[in-house]
Amino acid sequence: MSAPGVAWMAGIAGELLATLDASQLAAAQWPFPSDDERRRWFYTPTDHGGLTLHGLAPAQQRLVMQLIDSALSRPGYITVSTVMGLENTLDQLEGWGAFWNFPRGRDPLRYFLRIFGTPGDADWGWRIGGHHVSLHITVRDGGIVSSTPCFLGADPAASPLLGGALLRPLAGCEDLARDLLASLDDAQRTLAIVSSVPPVDLVTANRAEISAGDRPLPLAQVWRDEFSGELRDLVEAIQSAEEDKLGLTESHLGVLAWTTTPKGLPASRMSPAQREILAALLDTYVGRVRLEFTERERARVAEHFDDLHFAWAGPDERGRPHYYRVQGPRILAEYDNTTRDGNHVHTVWRDPVNDFGVDELGTHRRSAH
Repeated sequence: MSAPGVAWMAGIAGELLATLDASQLAAAQWPFPSDDERRRWFYTPTDHGGLTLHGLAPAQQRLVMQLIDSALSRPGYITVSTVMGLENTLDQLEGWGAFWNFPRGRDPLRYFLRIFGTPGDADWGWRIGGHHVSLHITVRDGGIVSSTPCFLGADPAASPLLGGALLRPLAGCEDLARDLLASLDDAQRTLAIVSSVPPVDLVTANRAEISAGDRPLPLAQVWRDEFSGELRDLVEAIQSAEEDKLGLTESHLGVLAWTTTPKGLPASRMSPAQREILAALLDTYVGRVRLEFTERERARVAEHFDDLHFAWAGPDERGRPHYYRVQGPRILAEYDNTTRDGNHVHTVWRDPVNDFGVDELGTHRRSAH
């Protein structure tokens, strides 16, 4: 993002901080970089760390939404707003329960903001996270150097609207992947489909750093240490039941494990039309942020386009549980839609070498010291 854009973002963040009292500031603002906390992230309805929307006045809530808007494209902002609102739909779907140790199990105000450093300084950052939204912005030398991890999910993935229409906030992430899969010939499909059974969740989960051999984490570990005793047993039983329903085995998990050498069909073996679909699919991930940053990410992807690999797991029938990932030197687009019988989607965009700006910040520190 250009310097004026970052200045606008910093102005919104500073205006919000100026409205907070001492106790709110203690939750909302931490020093930069605070790497141990800054790189701890979640996509479950857990404590993400920071100040929630609950205790904010309407004008302050609006500033939080303006801060989100300052980093995102218009489609990205609308998708985030829709995902947050889906908590009301999910609350109804699950019977208006009080669970996960919260008075309201699904809560559209339980989103946490934390700002690292002082907005307007050369180096600072912020994040906002809650159920199915996790955004991370890192600024160095007055410019955004990272906006990953960038997680968006939707539960339900598809919901009925009046007139027979469907609300599908992440439809593009699914439909373009299906278009690409449907375009493949038999030899290409043999390479692309790496497993007949998908994982229950993202393979890289919410790890701060992606490493060879990574597999999906137990659900209880994708939370901030909130489960023990019977509740932890219940969460583990839920995950085990989902794995049994899919028929997921150790063999499948071994095939799906993260490797530094990508799995699946390389872009170098795709036709020009297939490569266009792949580029459009990746735009549903990098297109979440403002155009200036999207263009830089597109350039990084284009530089290594032949090295991109598309890997699919699960059946290809619509409505069945499925998973895919697109992996390259500077991008991971990972997607999982398996639970709730294939109507609960998780998507994440990551940069394997620069999530949270760690590569940019490390280079800066080495050169400065």
